Amino acid sequence: MPEANLFGEPMDSVPSAKPDRVAKASAPKLIRAQRHQVMLLPTNLEDLLPEDHIARGMWTLVGRLDLSRFLAAIGTQENEAGRPAIDPRILVTLWLYATSEGVGSARELARLCTSHDAYRWICGGVAVCPHTLSDFRVGHKDALDDVMTQILGLLIRHGGIELKRVAQDGTRIRASAGTSSFRRKKSLDACLEEARRHVADVAARAEESTSEIQAAAQKRAAQDRLDRVQRAIDELPKAVAAKKTAEKRENARVSTTDPEVRVMKMANGGFSPAWNVQVCADTRSRIITGLSVDNRGSDRGDLAPMLKQVEDRTGQKPDEILADGGYVEHDDIAAIEKKNVTVYIPPTASKSADPHLPRPGEPPVIGAWRSRMATEKAKEIYKERAATAESINADLKCLRGLDRFLVRTLPKVTCVAFWSAIAYNALKLIAMV
Repeated sequence: MPEANLFGEPMDSVPSAKPDRVAKASAPKLIRAQRHQVMLLPTNLEDLLPEDHIARGMWTLVGRLDLSRFLAAIGTQENEAGRPAIDPRILVTLWLYATSEGVGSARELARLCTSHDAYRWICGGVAVCPHTLSDFRVGHKDALDDVMTQILGLLIRHGGIELKRVAQDGTRIRASAGTSSFRRKKSLDACLEEARRHVADVAARAEESTSEIQAAAQKRAAQDRLDRVQRAIDELPKAVAAKKTAEKRENARVSTTDPEVRVMKMANGGFSPAWNVQVCADTRSRIITGLSVDNRGSDRGDLAPMLKQVEDRTGQKPDEILADGGYVEHDDIAAIEKKNVTVYIPPTASKSADPHLPRPGEPPVIGAWRSRMATEKAKEIYKERAATAESINADLKCLRGLDRFLVRTLPKVTCVAFWSAIAYNALKLIAMV
């Protein structure tokens, strides 16, 4: 007889629950990662970076500099009404560190200030916006010039610069202006009339606009276009004067986007709107001792001004200066040799005569330079030029964000070039100390 259960039913008639449980088994219950969950975590900015991080070195270096030129541009003062300005030490360190990392966009830098530990550490809780960063980057040309001189002084004090031999080289950096923005005199006059009509139309429509802010923005944009076209017309005589033949002078063109920029022959053999960036560096330490930017497609005549800049920045002149054949300018060579600085530049090749032989009518100093460059010693010394100046230009282009200018006008372009050179020298100084 089957065994009864508690309710009097036979045990054989009670269905087993075990098979059903197996059939209805679900996936294991797990605690999964939720990375989109907002979390409030206690953070100490000092603990974000190791003691030897490069951002700490940049901050310490900038703290040793005299930033009074940056402070002089601040309008609000202590105990007066007005919003306080961001400490220039923060902004200078941000741009130096960003440039050393190849970051050249103010918008990208502002994003990094909220997401990257190194930039957050530099900010120290201070909020920065892209507009502030952008204005600061291109608005302090004289102050940046002074910062470069101060860092060179620190490098000399630590024995980092020998300044026995320097090398100079120029590189063409692509400009922001487009090739199609270059126009001749007739087209510029037509653009000027069109821009004036546009300004008048915008002013007439502004009276009917319901948004004062939008109307003001449209007025500014129209006036800015008119000003750029007018600057292009004013710049045209300079472009005409730079041409050597009557045909080229007649076809001279300037850009309505960036009137000061010129079309230059680039390293790839083509022609593009560009700026000529001149860099001079110590051959032993590979530290940049001089920097300039101009809109000339030729390097002739740039040697003597650069030598003077090096003297002004360092308080001393080098014993020797190296440059390529594009710098051959007899007046420059004679002026530099009179200062007891030996020039190492290869003479221009000639099919009719040996370029290393003195020529009739030339000053003795030029004949001595020609003869010197034929010696094995001079050829060995000249090898240091490419290893110094050209490699530094490659470093600035590939690693320090100087591959293309995204700003316009010569003062702003010069500021961007200064940031790259200063960041390069700052890294050298930090590694030294």
